[in-house]
Order: sequence, then structure tokens, then C-alpha cells
Amino acid sequence: MLTTKIQQSIRTSYHNLQSQLDNFIPRRAQNYLVAEITKTLCGRYHSSTRMIVAEAGTGIGKSLSYLMATIPVAMLNNRKVVISTATVALQEQLVQKDLPLYRRITDQSFSFLLAKGRQRYCCAEKLASASGVDGGQLAMFTSKPEAQDIQLLQALYQQLANGQWDGDRDAWPTPISDAIWNTIVSDKHSCNGSFAAHRTCPFQKARAEMDKADVIIANHSLVMADADLGGGVILPEPENTLYVFDEAHHLPHVARDHASASATMKGAVTWLEKLNQSLAKFIALVDSKRVSRFHNEAQDALQQLIPSLNQLPNQFEASAFDEGVYRFEHGELPEWLESQAKELKQSSQKLNQAMGKITDLIAEAVKDGGIAARLADPALSELGFYLQRLENLAQVWHLMAEPNREKGAPLARWLEVSHEREGDYLVNVSPLEIGWQLDQQIWSRCVGAVLVSATLRALNSFQFFCRQAGISEKSDDGVQFLALASPFDYQNQAELLIPQMDYEPQAPQYTDYLAGKIVHYIQPNKANLVLFASYWQMKEVAEKIRSQCITKGWSLQLQGEKSRKEILNQHKTLIQCEKTSILFGTGSFSEGLDLPGALLENLIITKIPFAVPSSPVEQAHAEYIQQRGGNPFLQISVPEASKKLVQSVGRLLRKEQDSGRVVILDRRIVSKRYGKSLLDSLPPFKRSIE
Repeated sequence: MLTTKIQQSIRTSYHNLQSQLDNFIPRRAQNYLVAEITKTLCGRYHSSTRMIVAEAGTGIGKSLSYLMATIPVAMLNNRKVVISTATVALQEQLVQKDLPLYRRITDQSFSFLLAKGRQRYCCAEKLASASGVDGGQLAMFTSKPEAQDIQLLQALYQQLANGQWDGDRDAWPTPISDAIWNTIVSDKHSCNGSFAAHRTCPFQKARAEMDKADVIIANHSLVMADADLGGGVILPEPENTLYVFDEAHHLPHVARDHASASATMKGAVTWLEKLNQSLAKFIALVDSKRVSRFHNEAQDALQQLIPSLNQLPNQFEASAFDEGVYRFEHGELPEWLESQAKELKQSSQKLNQAMGKITDLIAEAVKDGGIAARLADPALSELGFYLQRLENLAQVWHLMAEPNREKGAPLARWLEVSHEREGDYLVNVSPLEIGWQLDQQIWSRCVGAVLVSATLRALNSFQFFCRQAGISEKSDDGVQFLALASPFDYQNQAELLIPQMDYEPQAPQYTDYLAGKIVHYIQPNKANLVLFASYWQMKEVAEKIRSQCITKGWSLQLQGEKSRKEILNQHKTLIQCEKTSILFGTGSFSEGLDLPGALLENLIITKIPFAVPSSPVEQAHAEYIQQRGGNPFLQISVPEASKKLVQSVGRLLRKEQDSGRVVILDRRIVSKRYGKSLLDSLPPFKRSIE
């Protein structure tokens, strides 16, 4: 319910905002966004569906808008707020800038913190064991560690023990390699909060702080990890939470990745054999009568799994693999593999359950005083290592064995040749459509949800996003939709130029021709950004024009040659000195790159960013649409390209006083039938079409 207290709190924060910010400009779009979020979350439009999907163009100030609307509603109704982002940059902006600013201007008292998943924290027990403390055996290493690795582990242990490090991987001053981190990372099996020794573990400490916070900043991956665990395990339970998904256009892809699973065959055999050798050691820790049944089940399962996984790679024919990948059309396995998958599903689940029971019995014995914690903790830590892998292995073969549904999309299933182990294969399974799961896990359970981004629509419609995210577009279902244009004066501030081109991107001569065109459209003594659809083409063009750039005194920098930070710092220095700076970038430079004012005045887009359906999941999705009589190009490729093109041109104008030019070197935007839809979805620049 929209109460007077909520309204007054929002008015107070907005009034104070004017006095806090220099050169404050009132924005009608921002006020409208605050009002619509507030009314939606208070049930003004629908009593049970309190959900709004809002596309807010650059310059509206969407983060402050949802803070001003969501936090008073939550605080005055005793709810939690979870703000989820797709990028670290936005998390940092929220924690370091937006939330401290909002706390200064609001009359609400609230706490906030940045949440991270278990995988960002070390396990104190694993670290002690891996660093050799108390005679630890370095049991987690698959190969003998280097001396420098041992030194690092011992340094980590000492700093953690002295309270000079909190166990957060991101807080260590130098990068920790994946190989080292995976031996000490916290996991749900080995880090048990019910044990006194584990209550001071880094993750348990962080979790305790999270329980106290009113506003939690997370990322989409952590929200999905919590949802997969049932919700309310890592983050607050959905039934008491208002969610804000910023950069919401990334959510469906993150959700799909979380619902996917993969495991090697022979690689799994390696650690299963180690488990087989260690089984007697674990069994010896508990009462033989109570554990004998689970011991027998574990041994039976291991005797089935190890030879089956060892022999399976020998049954695949090399001719079935196209560039190292063997995709099963329509998700259907050959009969012999389907039969094998069912057997592997049963044996992997049986082993997972048996080892889980053995772990529980050891933990129980510690609680009852039947075994000393110093003996049990290393074993529980090692068991956690195995349980994590067993859970994944069981999930892979469960999904491989699952029959295709009569309704809905099939699962994408494929094999990949392993690059790490000769004669081994990676088994992969992924859903094609994930919307129903998002609805089941979050939308139908949460108190309310706000989904915002600068680019949620494709071809001026929310339909594509809604279908991906499992959101109903029916007016009766109560979801609110809002598209707010940027406050920028596009007509007078920027020009969209589409030059005459002799070749289209598919032509073999295009790359050579493109190099000459790019040189022609570079603006001297200004900041230039050139966006490519492929890394290969970017490098080819750079090689062709580099000598010309040197002759002209232009600076050319390529994404990937140095760190992003170094590239941007050099770019800023060059522009301050009124030199010509040219940045070459691919997909990641078309989103999240903020170059306001003179830092970007000339943006060149070499090609409409159509994604080639090269991944097995994309190929399977296209196959599914085609099977149903649809057109994958028009239903997937064009809407995705529309979103990416809008994001790309969004790099040019970042602030209201910015100006510049966008050049699109792809005539298909005016020559093809679908081009008009792409062109119409772009901001209303002044257009020059040659």
C-alpha cells in the first residue's frame, strides 16, 4: 500500500538531492520512473504481481531512481532489498557513490553491503591443510605444488590467522591463480556453520553480516546460485525481498548458464579412483555398524562408475565430431548412449547420496564427542572436495538421461574433445529456454521486482526480453512496462552517418576495403572508437592501417593488447594533449564503456553485430525454432543484433552536453528489409544516408 510515510520519504530525498548535487537538473523522466516503481511495488496496479520492467535511456539516472523508490517501500514494510547487477563496475558505483549519496539525502536509516558467493572466500580448514599446518598432507592437490605455491598458501594462512586478511579472494593484493584457489575455496559441503570451528570461517562471518543488512548488492550469478539452492540460503528469502535487477538484459543468459552442467569422462575417473583409495580412511572414523550400508553402496557405485566412464570415450567415432564438437540434434541421444546415461545417472546419484550419508555420520560423531575435531576436520574438508564434484557429476548424467518433454524446448546436449587430456571428452547439457525457471524461482515468489536497463527492448518491443525472462506480457497479469527515452537532444547533438559502400560484410574483399574506409572516417585530433564484430577482423584491419597511423601521428590501441585500464588511461592522456586517439574494440567495448565529453566524439561501427550461432546451445535453439516453423534469423539474430547495436551507439553520448558522430559501415541497415527495423530502434540522431 502506498502510504503517506512512503510518499513523504521520497519527497524528502528528492528535495535534499537538489541541495547535494552541483548543477542539479530536474528530470521529468527520473521523477516518473521513481513514481512508477513506487506505485508498482506498493500494489497500486496489481495486488499480487508487483513487477515493473523499465528501459531507461542513458542520462535519466536510473540507479538513484530505484534507490529512492525501493528503499523507503522496503524499510517501512520491514522488507529486504537485493540489488543485482551484471558487472563489477556497476556494483562499485552503487557501493562507493550512489548508496552513500542516497543515505545522505534520505530520512530512512538503513545498512548496505556487497554480497559475494562462497567461491570468493577461502575455507580456513582447507587453507590450514593445504599450507601444511599441523602436518597437513596437501591432499587437495592433483599434482605436486611448486615451492612458490606453498609459500603463497603459507602467507595466506598467516595473514588470515593474524586478522590481516579476511579470506576474500578479491582483497588479496596480488592475483591468486585458479589452481591454487580451487584447493582452498569454501564450499557448502566442507564449510559447516553448525561446527564451532567453522563459525569464524571467512564465509560464515560474511554471511552473518549479510543477515543484518537491509540492502544487499549482489550480481545475477549469486542470485541464481541462491535460487538454485531453494532461495534464502545465501541471500534473504524471496518471500521477504524486493529485487532490483539492474543491467537486467543479462539475466536470462546468466540463468541459463546456471542451469547448465558439464563434466569430463576420464578426468572424473581420476578423482573417483582417488576417492576409492580414500574410502577406507573415511569409514574408519565412524561406527562400523551404522556406516556399513553406505560403505557398501559407495563401493558398488564406484565399481560401476569407474569402468563405465573409462570405456565410454572409446565408443565415439572421430567422424561424428565437427571441429571437436559432437552435438546431438534435437537433444536426442543414440539408443546405446541413452541406455548408458541412465545407468550413469543411477550410479552417480547412488554414490553422491552414500558419500553424503558418510559425511553426515562423521559430522554427527564430532558433535557427539565420538571423534576429535582435529581428526574429523581434514576428512570433512576432503569429503567436501569430493561431494562438490559428485553433485556436479550426478547433475550432468541426470540431465543427459532426462527424456525430452512433450511441450517446450528440448535440452541441448553435446560432447567436446578435451584439450587437457588425450582421449577424453567433456559432456555438456544446457536448457534452451529458462524463463519458466526464473518465474518459478523468483517472479512468483518475491514481494516485488524491478528490472531496469538502458537496453531491454529489441526492435522497440519488450517481447523478446519477456520471452527469454519468463515474464508475462498480458495486461491482466499485472506486469508494468515502461520505456523512457534519454533526455539528450539527439537531433542537435549527434549525427548518424551511413556512407555509400562498395561491398557488404559477406564479400571476401570487405576486410581490405574496410581498412581504407576506417582511415577515411577517422577524425584527427579527436577521440575515435571503432567497434568490430570479430576479434580476427579487428586485428587484420589494425595490421593494414598501423603504418598509416604512425605516419599521420595517430595513436592506435587494440583491445586485448594491454589491460582495459591501461588503454583508457593512455587514451585520456592523448585527448588531454589534443592528439588523435583511436581505440579498436569488440563486443565488450560496446557495453559498459563510459567515455564522456571529449573522450569520445567519433564512433565507427564496422558491422551490424549479428551473432553467428556458433555455440552448440545457439545451434540447438535455432534448430528448435526451425522445427516449429519459425525463422531463427528473424526471431533470434535480428532482435539480439538490435539490442547490441543500441548498446554500441550508446557509447557516444554519456552526458547531456556531449556531442559527436556515429558512422555505420554496413549498408545492410538500409538495403535489407530487416534493416529498417534496426534503424528505427536507434536513438533519433540527425541522419545522413549517402
